[in-house]
Order: sequence, then C-alpha cells, then structure tokens
Amino acid sequence: MTPPPEPTRPLRIGISARLMYQVPPELGFRNKTLQYLEQSLAHWIMEHGAVAFMIPAVAEDSRRAARHLSVFDYVNELDGLVLQGGADVAPQSYGEEPLDARWSGDPVRDRYELALLRAFLQQQKPVIGVCRGCQLLNVAFGGTLYQDVQTQCSAAHAHVDPELYDQFEHEVTFLQNTQLAKLYPTGSRIRVTSIHHQAVHKLGRQIEVEAISTVDGIVEAIRWTGDGYARGVQWHPEFHHDRSALADSSPIMLDFLNEAREAALDRLSDEDCADRRVPRGPVQLPVAPAPADVKKDAKKDTKAAAKA
Repeated sequence: MTPPPEPTRPLRIGISARLMYQVPPELGFRNKTLQYLEQSLAHWIMEHGAVAFMIPAVAEDSRRAARHLSVFDYVNELDGLVLQGGADVAPQSYGEEPLDARWSGDPVRDRYELALLRAFLQQQKPVIGVCRGCQLLNVAFGGTLYQDVQTQCSAAHAHVDPELYDQFEHEVTFLQNTQLAKLYPTGSRIRVTSIHHQAVHKLGRQIEVEAISTVDGIVEAIRWTGDGYARGVQWHPEFHHDRSALADSSPIMLDFLNEAREAALDRLSDEDCADRRVPRGPVQLPVAPAPADVKKDAKKDTKAAAKA
C-alpha cells in the first residue's frame, strides 16, 4: 500500500511595513499612522509560490500592543524577511547628523527594521533588502551612507528622477566571482530601475559589494558574508515585471526562497519545531527572452573567451 504523501505548506515570507505619519485627509485616517506595503513587492514573492505577510511595527507610543509579544514571536512563524524601500535611513542610525533637514529619515522605522533583521539572521533565516533595505543592511553592520549622492559625489550621474520615477533606469555591472553574478551567467551587466538619492558609502563589517553602477561606480548591490544569508539590491526588482529592457527579477527571488526552504527543512529536525509540514519549493516562472543589451554582452564574452 502506497503511504500517503507528506503534508506540505508554502513558504511564509515577512515584509517589513512602510510607515505613513502624515496621512492625506482624503484617505479618512485623521491623526492616525498607517502601516502598509506596496503590492508589487508582495506579488514578486507570491508569484513564486510563497505566502507574503506584512509585519506590523511597534512604535514608542504603542508599547501596549506588544506587551505579550516580542519580535521573535513573528520571526518564529516566518521563513524569511524582505525589507521594503521607502523613507531615508536616519543619519543618527549610522552615527551622523543630517546634512539637510530633508534627509533626517525615519529613526522609528530604522529601529523596528534593525530589530527584525537581526532576529531573522540570529535564527538563520534569510533576508533581502530592497533599496532602503539594502542601505539598512549596510548600516546594521556598522556601515554608513551617502545622505545625498548628488551632493556628496560630484562625479555621480543622477540616480533618481521624480517625474520618471520607476521608468528611470540605468545599467549596473556585477563584480567578478560574486554570488549575485552567478545568478546572471549570461552577461556581466544588467539594466535596472533607479529610484534613490542615497547609497552605500563605507561598507559595514563582513559586507561585500556585488554590483556597482556602470557609469559612476556607486554601490548597487551588497551581500553579508557572515554565517547566514542577507543580500541588498539598490534597485527595485519587483518593478521589473513585464519590462523586457530590464533584468529578470526571478533569479534573486528564487535564490532567496531556495535558501529559505533549506533553512526550514533543517528546522524540521529540531525537537521544538511546531510545524512538521514540509515547506514547498519556489515556483520557477517561464524564462523570458534576455534583453538585447544582455544578449550583446554575452556574445562579447563568448568571443573574448574564444580568442583567449
């Protein structure tokens, strides 16, 4: 008699919340703080077969809400963390003062996300930081940021355009032999969205650069090399959907979800593991045609290798 199949479950991925303190009157939440996520980020996770959950923040004026819970109660229920983009990281979070009042950032959100990040890594659960999340990853390990790229890096090209928003894009180059470069084996450069005026400056401990802006060398992707999985990308992979000129975002999410599944499988052997269902692997999407510039780059690499 064939034994019944083992019960399975989807991977459960937490997303840090964005915080809105000054809510437009037309939304109908007078004097309230909103916590929210941008749907493209949730869809990026969900289209690969994982379930997305927003993790509420606990601010200084809401201690009552957390009397019976700790950050670890959330982390215990989830398999991985994605840090959203959004407001600037506060300069005080990396030992500086704002050079301009506009760049004072959100220290409340910093504290909330730093606690999440450290708790996930402590439990050997993977983390991806997107845009602001990439910057926060560097700060978490003692690194610093350019508070404003145009002000502090005179040779830098524009990395943000308020009018074009997610239609503004540029090229990034992978550093050789990095883990990120291995996810994109057909070429050394990809095209990405660019929606940031801040960027990684001094690297944190055990942080390595995986990609830079092709034109000016601004850091565009980093990875923590410690005992765990944490990657940050300065662009927005979740905005690349159906944009053939931009890099496929699937390799980054698949790598993250595969890591989350391996870690979840390892936890099944723990005596105190409360959920014995086998976590399902991520869904591989149909492979889209490579953008023309990537194809050309791959041909150049092939010709160079042939000559060598």
